Amino acid sequence: MHILAWALLFSLPVLLTSSHTSENPQAVKDEPVDIFYNACMNTWWILMFYFNAYRIIPRFLYTKKYWGFALVQAIILVTAYVLSVTLFHFLSPGKIFASGPNALFTSFTFLFIIAASTAYRFVADKLKDDKLKSEKENSNLKTELSLLRSQVSPHFMFNVLNNMVALARKRSDLLEPSLIKLSSLMRYMLYESDGEKVFLDRETEYLQSYIDLQQQRFGNKVKITVDFATDKDSYRIEPMLLIPFVENAFKHGTGLIENPYINIRLQAKENLLFFSVSNRYHPGSQEIKDKTSGIGLTNVKRRLSLLYGRLHNLQVTDGNAIFLITLQINLS
Repeated sequence: MHILAWALLFSLPVLLTSSHTSENPQAVKDEPVDIFYNACMNTWWILMFYFNAYRIIPRFLYTKKYWGFALVQAIILVTAYVLSVTLFHFLSPGKIFASGPNALFTSFTFLFIIAASTAYRFVADKLKDDKLKSEKENSNLKTELSLLRSQVSPHFMFNVLNNMVALARKRSDLLEPSLIKLSSLMRYMLYESDGEKVFLDRETEYLQSYIDLQQQRFGNKVKITVDFATDKDSYRIEPMLLIPFVENAFKHGTGLIENPYINIRLQAKENLLFFSVSNRYHPGSQEIKDKTSGIGLTNVKRRLSLLYGRLHNLQVTDGNAIFLITLQINLS
């Protein structure tokens, strides 16, 4: 990029004057001298461009030594003029040197090169700082998401293990298949949910296994309705993102509640995910909350905010003894 930019910049005068030099015999005779003169001056300006960008600006401008910066620039300008005069007298002895036009041209070139060099350094540093800032933010987000996910998993495990204890006390024949389902869930949590995203079908299988375990626990005491539907198999979603809503429904939608029910619905269509969970609860019950109470919902809200931002819409309604969450995510 730099080579192309310099080649284009310094070839413009040659391209603009080539048609006139072919008609002027003296210009044709002086052309080799002019090429050498321009090559020397152009090399000087290129060196000054990078010298200003990588040495002068960090040493003087970034340290707020403005007078030193101005002095160095004045030295560069004077040195450029002296170099131009020396080259002219060396390459074209006996010719009259037009000091006024040459000084004006040198000053204009100096201002252009130094301004371009300063702008280049500021823009390059700004892009570098933005990149480092973005990488730092991404690193912080990944760390925070990892912590949030690690909090979700133990919370879920505590609930499932309580279910196993209940089945063991009942000496239920469902304990063995329940343990097999639990093994499948743990395999998913330990080995498949480490990635940034998983296929939506795997996440729904995970949800279904959890719901099956809960159905084995409650039997016909709780009416559970589940409806999962997707229009294609290629959708991907963050792992362990939907389970806290289902956990919350079973935690607060069971127990001493008249006609308890839990409705879980998931539909993925045209790159949009619609997910809803509703359950009946007892508004007058006073639960004694422990340290893990509310961890799931709090974390999933935070994860949704970090991962999807404006690409999601979460609504929580609580009225008439019915708790309802509706979630919409743009999967594209």
